Amino acid sequence: MLNETRVTVKIPRPLYRRIQQVIANTGFSSPTDFIVFVLRDLMGEVETNGREEFSPDELNAVKQKLRNLGYLD
Repeated sequence: MLNETRVTVKIPRPLYRRIQQVIANTGFSSPTDFIVFVLRDLMGEVETNGREEFSPDELNAVKQKLRNLGYLD
């Protein structure tokens, strides 16, 4: 089996374009860098709590973040 360091994640093109607009003139060099930053931040919050499951409030916060990014309606 190959030792893969990266995988491809597909997101809707309108969301990708929106991220491009959001990161314009920031320290992020690409939408991918921004997405990785957001996901690492989110996972860091989960890991800091010492558990792997979200509380109902945390789950709602995650859902709201995904809505704000255009993943959920």
